[in-house]
Amino acid sequence: MANSPSLPSRTGSPAIINGLSVDVEDWFQVGAFENVIRRGDWDSLALRVEDNVAQILDLFDEADVKATFFTLGWVAKRNGALIRRIVAAGHELASHGYDHARVFTFERHEFRADIGKARKILEDAAGVQISGYRAPSFSIDQRTPWAYMELAEQGYTYSSSVAPITHDHYGWRDAPRFAFKPLPWSDLVEIPVTTAILGGKRVAAGGGGFFRVLPYAFSRWAIRQVNRTYERPAVFYFHPWEIDPDQPRVPGAPIKSRLRHYTNLAKMAPKLRDLVHDFAWGRMDMLAHRQAIHAPGLAEAIAREAACALEEDVAA
Repeated sequence: MANSPSLPSRTGSPAIINGLSVDVEDWFQVGAFENVIRRGDWDSLALRVEDNVAQILDLFDEADVKATFFTLGWVAKRNGALIRRIVAAGHELASHGYDHARVFTFERHEFRADIGKARKILEDAAGVQISGYRAPSFSIDQRTPWAYMELAEQGYTYSSSVAPITHDHYGWRDAPRFAFKPLPWSDLVEIPVTTAILGGKRVAAGGGGFFRVLPYAFSRWAIRQVNRTYERPAVFYFHPWEIDPDQPRVPGAPIKSRLRHYTNLAKMAPKLRDLVHDFAWGRMDMLAHRQAIHAPGLAEAIAREAACALEEDVAA
């Protein structure tokens, strides 16, 4: 097994550098409210993402860690100064698509346009090249094999768009748990969000709502399992709105969506502070080509399905 990147820990022993990421979207752009809040109304709503990201940048600076900010093109278009502050602080800027539409809602040509549009906005705002992508709601799965071809053709070097679990909103249960190359002819790397093994089953352990709802001890155990048992870096993510307990409440949203979105918001920032101090963290682009495995069976299946999708797209 290839050596994982490491730094001295606070105890003096080597610590694997884990991937720390922030999905930069505002409180009204989340999947939980996509059927309640219309995109056409977004510009009439209070923008809170700038203040929330500023707090996150201060937290990361306090802990002396760097991270990747997967940012919506919609947000970058309206917050150029914030984008430049992220880059100036030494963090990686990466794409989260334009307006949080899930990949499986696109036709192939629509996805091509979305990632191209978002990338141009981000690069124009920050003056840096964008090489990483994360699909909204981890929405690359067995239905969208062509997405990897489009990312590779546009020059992206890595994606972190797969949740290798079963979930009611997303998930690709049969995908590898750790970094893999989804295309046999490309160096593009997919870095799935972290899962742990509990009772012989895969469980989500990479952040988001699971981190807010479950005790911090669970996340600490899960990251240690990935680092120590598998000698792999964990991949953790969260959103700026998750540290904002004073954000507006959305009337008319389903109770399940409200529970997912609002539970433990006030506890998030203290838990994050523990997390960034308890482990070693770095940018996602630093992990992209370390320990990426070849998954021949999966890669060939993705290539076949993507080619079929391309033929259907051309025929249409």
